[in-house]
Amino acid sequence: MTVSLSLFDLPFPDSPDPALERKHAASFDGLLCGVDEAGRGPWAGPVVTAAVILDYKRLPVGLDDSKKLTEAKREQLFEEIVTSAHVCAASASPATIDRLNIRTATLTAMVRAVNGLACVPNYVLIDGRDVPPGLKQPGQALVKGDGRCLCVAAASIVAKVTRDRMMIELEKHVPGYGLAQHKGYGVPQHQVALQKLGPTPHHRMSFKPVRLAAGN
Repeated sequence: MTVSLSLFDLPFPDSPDPALERKHAASFDGLLCGVDEAGRGPWAGPVVTAAVILDYKRLPVGLDDSKKLTEAKREQLFEEIVTSAHVCAASASPATIDRLNIRTATLTAMVRAVNGLACVPNYVLIDGRDVPPGLKQPGQALVKGDGRCLCVAAASIVAKVTRDRMMIELEKHVPGYGLAQHKGYGVPQHQVALQKLGPTPHHRMSFKPVRLAAGN
């Protein structure tokens, strides 16, 4: 059952404040979990979510919203996060996205990421406006949380790097679409490939540009 703590939401500034976040984490025995996703918008590939409980005594330097970081910096921080924190990633396939819709598929994957952590969190911070239905822990949604909260920023990095690696691997199985370059987003190169080659099982048929390319 989702627990609403709207009257007791933790305060966060517009940019990460390590001292404040350490204080918040301490109030939950250090078990403060950040959750984020990567890949809600692309036409192809899964949506990937991640849940991260940071060790606030071993914070990687430079944690920030993954979109603000270079690929090299994300890769560096990813390795530091997975070796110093509790981390779990979960994804929803294009078929699941088509069946449930992208919002529901994302929120469901977020719950699976939290449930998959080796260490059970006491409070969960989710990037965006929604607390996923079915989340067992109390928590709150945090708009632009990946730029305001270190544990959410860490989750955004894990989700982004994990998904990028999946799309690079997927390119080997369905060449010709440029998935390793654009990661499935709706860039002109992808649109041209769709018109020429048609959709693959890795495309999201519920997304209008893919559906139109299939002639539906």
